[in-house]
Formats: sequence, C-alpha cells, structure tokens
Amino acid sequence: MNPFPNLLDNCLIDTKHVECAAILVSRSGDITAASKNFTLSPEEAEMFVDAFKHVNVTRQRGLNFQNKLYTCVRADKLSIYSKCEGHGLILVRTSLYVIIATYSKSMYPSICVEAVEKLELSPKACVGPRV
Repeated sequence: MNPFPNLLDNCLIDTKHVECAAILVSRSGDITAASKNFTLSPEEAEMFVDAFKHVNVTRQRGLNFQNKLYTCVRADKLSIYSKCEGHGLILVRTSLYVIIATYSKSMYPSICVEAVEKLELSPKACVGPRV
C-alpha cells in the first residue's frame, strides 16, 4: 500500500496553505503520488527533476507549468521557489524524491514553503533526508 497519498493530504493539503502536491522519484521522474485534481504529465515530471540538474537555467528561465510561466524566486540544489500572478510552485529535493506543491493567491507562500520543507525533514514521512 502506498502511504504517500495520505501523507500529501494529511501533512500538506490539510494545512490549507498548499493547494496541490505531488511526490516524484528523483532519479526516474516517476509519479509516486499526487493530490486530488493535480495531474502531471510525464514531461512535466521530467522537467521538475531536470530543474535541479540545471539550476542556473531554471533560475534564469523559470518553469513553464500548466501553460503558465513561473518566475524563479529562489533556486539551489535543494529547493526551487517560483511564482506566477499570485500563484506559486514549490519544489523540494530529497535524496530519493522531489516534492512539488502549489499555492493559490489566497494562501501564504511562506507557510506553503514551511509545510513542504517540514514534510521532507519529517522522519515519519519516509521521503528521505536532504542531499
């Protein structure tokens, strides 16, 4: 049984500061879990994994996701924060997974970031330590 869908709902969506979330395998880009109404194409999943391989390009060009260009606010080997018209896209990389989360205009970006960062550090989360 895959525990990740419940983990996304209980630890991220239930905060009311994360709109949608997903977990990808960092090496392959395979989608391990996604919250309701959050669909990722294999190409989008690959883009998220590759964003960490080419941080300088990500920082300069941003991320094109769901037909919107998200401007990069921060990008390093562990975290990528981007925004588009009040909406945001957060990516956090662990040794095993990439966690993706979005927030809407009515949500606080800092709380979304905090929820995602805490998820990946939580021992019960089983998503692996930061690399």
